[in-house]
Amino acid sequence: MAVRLRLRIRVRDRIIEDIALLNSGFEAPTPQLLIPISTARALGLWPPTEDAREVTVDTAGGPLKVWLYARVAKVKVITEDAESRDAEVDIIVSPLADEPLISDLLADELEIAVESFGKGLWRFRNDPPGKLRHSAE
Repeated sequence: MAVRLRLRIRVRDRIIEDIALLNSGFEAPTPQLLIPISTARALGLWPPTEDAREVTVDTAGGPLKVWLYARVAKVKVITEDAESRDAEVDIIVSPLADEPLISDLLADELEIAVESFGKGLWRFRNDPPGKLRHSAE
């Protein structure tokens, strides 16, 4: 199992909710959310607008061309009983992604503490000790 979180993503006047994978190997210089083209389309970011920059990123599978939208979105984690604060994020649109991916710095901004990647357990840093949350379906 992995840690997946329900996110509310806002770009301008468009708001969607989606499940995103917390990827500890997604190291980024800024808080970033990598999204597939289908999510970009729902947010009005596909086809690429004038705000997008085509860049090449290094991945485990080699170099990949993506579209970067700097500081274009606000993201928060939504649970049954709590929400994180809003985080301002860069959006990266990947033609190969099949689900949104949360970068290391975005996880920090959202104040996520992973308790067990294998069991899909996590908590907000300000949750009471012992409070465990389960990965989103």
